[in-house]
Amino acid sequence: MALHTWWIFVATVFVLSATPGPNMLHVLSRSVELGMRRSVAAMAGCLAAILTLLSASAAGLTTLLLALPGAFEVLRYVGAAYLCYLGYKAWRSDAAPLDLAGDDLPRSAISAAAVFRGGFAIAISNPKAILFAAAFLPQFIAPGAPKAPQFAILVATFAVIEALWYAIYAGCGRSLARWLTRPAIRRGFDRATGVIFVGFGLSLLKVKPA
Repeated sequence: MALHTWWIFVATVFVLSATPGPNMLHVLSRSVELGMRRSVAAMAGCLAAILTLLSASAAGLTTLLLALPGAFEVLRYVGAAYLCYLGYKAWRSDAAPLDLAGDDLPRSAISAAAVFRGGFAIAISNPKAILFAAAFLPQFIAPGAPKAPQFAILVATFAVIEALWYAIYAGCGRSLARWLTRPAIRRGFDRATGVIFVGFGLSLLKVKPA
């Protein structure tokens, strides 16, 4: 892989990762709900799912999945339904004000493992990520060179950039939490989050493999 090809990949992934999507919104909302420190588990879950998809692309599994009749359609509807479910939960959530008296947000009954699983489910159920892994990533692989080292470089690069944007969004969520100490504002945030998640879910219904 030529150096200029890698730089094109870096620039493209930087812009794509910065664009608000289900993963970034989930990290931001977790940071608002649980605080910056505890939202790290959500970031780890999203990132683990993305790395799983990229690794599957390297192994050719995503291409196989897209070739199986009906498999992509099932994933598309499951992903859309899950995002709509999250939107419904956010809309119906309790609008209790946040208490920011301490250094971080109050501890929640939800465990770090559950937060991780939620982030993983968000990212792994997004068929757009499968299309990215199956159709976009291989374009940066030089055919005449060993493929494994190239995939390793691209996946590692993607992971660093994605993690950077997760941290930025989580930081924004922590700052936003300071404005959510009033129930009315918190309710508006939760409902806006719910509408956006449902919008993401409905948009997935339009996603089709090329």
